[in-house]
Amino acid sequence: MDSIPLSTLFIALIVLLICSAYFSGSETGLLSLNRYRMRYLAGQGHSGARKAENLLKRTDTLLGLVLIFNNMVNIAASAISTIIGMRLFGDAGVAIATGALTFVMLVFSEILPKTLAAMYPEKVGFTTSHLLTLLLKISLPLVYFINFFTKLLIKLLGIKTDHKAHHSISQEELRSIVHESGKFIPSAHQDMLLSILDLEQVTVDDIMVPRNDIGGIDLDDDWKAIMRQLNHAAHSRVVLYKGNMDENVLGMLRVREAYRLMLDKNEFNKETLVRAADEIYFIPEGTPLNTQLLNFKTNKERIGLVVDEYGDLKGLITLEDILEEIVGEFTTSMTPSIEEEVSEQSDGSVLIDGQANIRDLNKLFGWELSTEGPRTFNGLILEHLEEIPVAGTVCEIEGLLITIIEVSDNMVKQAKVVRKGTSAEKIKT
Repeated sequence: MDSIPLSTLFIALIVLLICSAYFSGSETGLLSLNRYRMRYLAGQGHSGARKAENLLKRTDTLLGLVLIFNNMVNIAASAISTIIGMRLFGDAGVAIATGALTFVMLVFSEILPKTLAAMYPEKVGFTTSHLLTLLLKISLPLVYFINFFTKLLIKLLGIKTDHKAHHSISQEELRSIVHESGKFIPSAHQDMLLSILDLEQVTVDDIMVPRNDIGGIDLDDDWKAIMRQLNHAAHSRVVLYKGNMDENVLGMLRVREAYRLMLDKNEFNKETLVRAADEIYFIPEGTPLNTQLLNFKTNKERIGLVVDEYGDLKGLITLEDILEEIVGEFTTSMTPSIEEEVSEQSDGSVLIDGQANIRDLNKLFGWELSTEGPRTFNGLILEHLEEIPVAGTVCEIEGLLITIIEVSDNMVKQAKVVRKGTSAEKIKT
């Protein structure tokens, strides 16, 4: 070593420091890669992405490769810096070289390359994967030899290694990805994706048309009344029942089929209506929307009646209702939209229909009303008051000051709502 010129030693030291920076940055860059984007680019034929994917399939082999070369480079750099220090400063050069090398290596071979690699993982990871792939082929026996002793030591320590890392993401992680997608996914598409993720948390009870709002034709009515209802039917299907919808539902009639039967007036009567009706498709209450969507598809159905555990009718739900949860309100909904059930006043208060769905109100105004119990605003008020209120009754629920405006048929038909702490709170109803 004494015969090697000092300038050559300095050049060798600089080269080793650059190599150290390369291996440090490579490790951080590859481990910071977005696995899903990497797989996409690999599928598109990106050579760097393909090689990076192959390296990351065996993380232990990759780390073994990087750390072996990194440590070899660092040890060699330490030895050369010690020789340079002793030549320049004698015995004190050992301490000087150690301190100087530690600072230089920490800043320029560790912190700086790893920071840049974390900021630009694709540029660093995909670029370095080419040389690392070549080095792995050359040094594979050495890497396997080192990893063998590492795994043996892990086994002796009693650490289990039979589980494999799973890179699947949870629903909440996927939700965060959608939220953070920014300009890459339009806001309307973000809302749809998030709504799909919410389907399993919402049940048919949350969006069904309540029993009291289901339109149907009572076959006990006179024929003229039945004809009038058919001619003015607002939807493509109507429920046929006799006497009481809760006890004697006969079928689901397609209005278009009824119009076809009208062509033969001699054969058009109550009996032919019943024969033309489809069998009722019943849905258990509490069924998650994602399950019901698949059930509609499997059973080739578009509409069903929701029943409780005793078989009592609870409501009606259509395929359209579920799709509206994903894409938003259609113009032909069987029930009024939330915009039709609320009316914002100039004083900052809001008039709300008693049948408004609590989930829809929470979405529209950002409220946090409980959805565990009643589904409608009327039900929430009655549960809170524990009695049928009279007009003018005032109550407070979850920071909302509620004034009852209209009550009829034992139901709150309309209420005025003001968020506490706003100027509208001071204005009398």
